[in-house]
Amino acid sequence: MKTLFLAAADALLLIHVLFAAFAIFGLLVILLGGIFSWSWVRNPWFRLAHLTGIAVVVLQSWLGVICPLTTWEMDLRTRAGDAVYTGSFVSHWLEELLYYEAPAWVFIVCYTIFGLLVILSWFWVRPRPMTGNTNKR
Repeated sequence: MKTLFLAAADALLLIHVLFAAFAIFGLLVILLGGIFSWSWVRNPWFRLAHLTGIAVVVLQSWLGVICPLTTWEMDLRTRAGDAVYTGSFVSHWLEELLYYEAPAWVFIVCYTIFGLLVILSWFWVRPRPMTGNTNKR
């Protein structure tokens, strides 16, 4: 059972890293898509998912709420009897990419500025309108 909890914690950490990559690289490709006229970056579902994701992060930071992915991962590691973030190779290195030591206000400011950039990108690289008909002919 210990191995199962550790594997689940590592999988959750990977999901967390992928979410962070989506937020960061999503904005980058939106901005590049505006410059290079990539039509796919105007997909309203992609844009709404991106905006919603960063909005949740900003809101959590303002409210001082720890991300549920972090909470669940820590709980799984505890259930496995593992010290936090001393698990597998994958979890150790992904943690190095995702977690930083800084005062909480630094994260709040960074997340807020990033969220504002995402909102500005919505106006600079406008998404296509959502339509009921998704079939393109």
